[in-house]
Amino acid sequence: MKACLYLLLLALFAGCATPTPPPQRFAWVTGLKPEKAAYYRQLHANPWPGVNRMITSCHIRNFSIHEREIEGKTYLFAYLEYVGTDFAADMQRMAADPETQRWWKETDPCQSPLPDAAAAKKIWADTKELYFLP
Repeated sequence: MKACLYLLLLALFAGCATPTPPPQRFAWVTGLKPEKAAYYRQLHANPWPGVNRMITSCHIRNFSIHEREIEGKTYLFAYLEYVGTDFAADMQRMAADPETQRWWKETDPCQSPLPDAAAAKKIWADTKELYFLP
């Protein structure tokens, strides 16, 4: 009898659990200025702990930046998964963080935005996901 009651309670609690929505995936691209590339790589080889904490506290997971040379130009590709509920609010909170602002003052001059991003006064250009295999 005790075992049946335990199983019933376990089933009830499992049924009450809210399923976790899958993360939102984002990817962007920007250029990397040749004269600033070594400095940019150095910054990211030793990221500031406060910046990493802010990224994590804004519900970002699996964040990575990749580098690739294409036809003599260097590009950066960023990918992240967002596991929060309000991406815009979390990005505003990150943008308001003084240490993140100081970090961006170091990294932004290293980057060379694509024309559409530059026209929108952004560093990173949005991409469109074409395929995903979970």
